[in-house]
Amino acid sequence: MKNRVKEFRNSYNMTQQELADLVFVSSRTIISLEKEKYNPSLMLAYKIAIVFNTTVEELYCLKENMKNEKENL
Repeated sequence: MKNRVKEFRNSYNMTQQELADLVFVSSRTIISLEKEKYNPSLMLAYKIAIVFNTTVEELYCLKENMKNEKENL
């Protein structure tokens, strides 16, 4: 799933480990999210959105992901 986790994290001058610590996951989870190799649970998506003071929809490119999903049907 396309997301903007790395973009937001960099804008906050935060390391992957710092973000991981804030949302109680491993740095490997953050790495996998940023590489779009892992889709987070709703709770994890929400926690990350809170850290960056944004919405889940904005952080996880909801409109773009929905468009791509429709095109792949």
